Order: sequence, then structure tokens, then C-alpha cells
Amino acid sequence: MRLRNRGKSVDTGRNFRLPSQAAGTECRKEDHPLIEVQRLTKRYGKHTAIENLSFTVGKGEIVGFLGPNGAGKTTTMNIITGYISASEGSAVVAGYDILEHPREVKRAIGYLPEAPPLYPDMTVEEYLSFAARIKGVERGNRRGKLDSVVDRVRINDVRGRLIKNLSKGYRQRVGLAQALIADPEVLILDEPTIGLDPKQIVEIRNLMRDLGRERTVILSSHILPEVTAVCRRVLIINQGRIVAEDTIDNLSAGLSGPRRLNVRVAGGEHDVLAVCRALPAVKTVKCTGSLEAGTVELYIEAAEDRDIRKILFRSFAERDLPILMMRSADANLEDVFLRLTTEERREPNHD
Repeated sequence: MRLRNRGKSVDTGRNFRLPSQAAGTECRKEDHPLIEVQRLTKRYGKHTAIENLSFTVGKGEIVGFLGPNGAGKTTTMNIITGYISASEGSAVVAGYDILEHPREVKRAIGYLPEAPPLYPDMTVEEYLSFAARIKGVERGNRRGKLDSVVDRVRINDVRGRLIKNLSKGYRQRVGLAQALIADPEVLILDEPTIGLDPKQIVEIRNLMRDLGRERTVILSSHILPEVTAVCRRVLIINQGRIVAEDTIDNLSAGLSGPRRLNVRVAGGEHDVLAVCRALPAVKTVKCTGSLEAGTVELYIEAAEDRDIRKILFRSFAERDLPILMMRSADANLEDVFLRLTTEERREPNHD
């Protein structure tokens, strides 16, 4: 796993492959990235929204783009889609530079912002016909494209209704339909399932997986289980900088291993906790309950990036407190996200 810190790469010792080669991804088209961002920076006066961002996304990848509010996600997506310009750096989409060939870039991208760009006084069919026309879909193909996308996002039953009379979930799906109407190579989706009910969320997640087999998808979402369910690789941005990029499995493995343990010990809670708290090698110890009579379940984290299993075994054995179970504590994407964004916030800003 490789984490990025203040514009520098920090290797944790884990195996790390380039984004286009990340485990489980399918980078076709001779492995050339479909999106290539180099040293992208955006300033608003004295405020730097994003700084020195560089990453690539290959064809056939579904990449999660994560970060806390104000981290720079929307700014980055707006630059890639040509909505705003960068102060420095470059971005190439489907082989076209966003500054030199803005029209070609816009044709290659389907964009669903967090607030879908809808016209409430149009019917769904009128709006999608309009979207097809301004996106350059040939007249003879518009009906077929419209019918296909309406069926794909399951809005056939409301295609004749005014958009202003639709529920939030239906409006969200109409927004997704406009992003798909021109059959783009790249989809950029910002909170695509917001406002949907659980059944609709499952349907859209399945649709995103299907779309990822045919085209490149960047998914920005605060629903981390959704990112885990759909994406294999993530970019995490904080304070305008990318702090980590890798597959979800590799990022989780970087916070798991012998440094974080779940342990079951035979003994009383007071005695067991006293052993752990007396060890300088232990940073955190929490009692998480008892699954067996006369035992204590513990979550233990090492003070440093080291294997503390032998230290724990000897310390408990010396006090006649047998360890009945010890295993690595699995870190999920939420653990990774909170760890990286919290640690970055604690660092002083030298800008």
C-alpha cells in the first residue's frame, strides 16, 4: 500500500502496483489510462482548493473518489468535466486534453453532479430528448438511445410525467439517464444513490457494476459501504491532496495485520485490562464484551507499527491468563478513511 503525505509518496512496505495495474482491475485498450490527471491545482484567490493532484484511471475501472466535505472532490470533478478551469496542471480524458479539446472531452463524459441538472417543467421524455440533442446524438439514433436508457435506469413508467412532480429518487434516476444518453466512455457520478430507497439503491449499484464493464466510472460517495460494494480501487483526498490510492483490499491490509488484534483471554476483565495497560507496546486496548463465560474479548492496537503478539502471549502467560483466541482485526474502508483523513487534519498546514 502507498500513502501520499504532503505531496510525497510514502511506501508502507506493502506491495503496491500502479493504478492501471491495481489488483482486480481490468485495464484494456493497451493499458492506456482513459483519464490522466497531472499536477492539477485550483486556487480561488489565496485559498487553494486542490494542489498537485496526479492520478490515472484505466478503461474498465470503477474507482471510488473519497474525501470529507471541502476536501476538493467536487472541484476536481468540475475541472475534469470542463465546468471550471484549473490554475495549474493538466487533465486528459479519452485521449483529449481538457483545455485544447474541450468539446471532445465533454462528448466523452457523462456527468451526474450531486444536484442533477434537471428542468422541472419538462416531462422526462422531453428532457432526455433535449439532453440527447445538446450532447450531439444523431437525430436518427435519439429515439433508440432514449428508449434504451429509460429502460436501463427503470423510469419507463414516468417518462410522460413532469419532472417537478417526481419523487427525489425518480429525479435522481432521470439525472443518471441524462449522463448515459450519449453512451459516453467515462461516467463521473457524484452521490448517485442519494434519495433512493433501499431497493433502488441495489438496482443502481448493480447498474454501476454493469456500466463498469463497458466504460470507466468515477464514483464519489459518502456512503462507504456503497463504494466497497461497487469499487475495487479508491482515491482518498483530504485538504486538497490525495493522501492514498490503492485497491480497497490493500488499503485495509495496511491497517490490519499484527498491529491491530482481536484477542479472547480467559480471566477477569480488571486483571486482563491491567496487563495490557502496563505494556508500553500497547497503544489502545478496549473491552468489547464476553462471548464465553469467564473470558474477555479485547481489541488491541500496537503503539508502533510492530508485531506485538509475542509480547502479549508472554505477558498473559506470566499472569496465568490464557489466550484462547488471537487474530488480526480486519479494517474496513471506513477505518481507512477515518484514519487517513484524521491524521492529515492533525498535521500543521505550512501553505
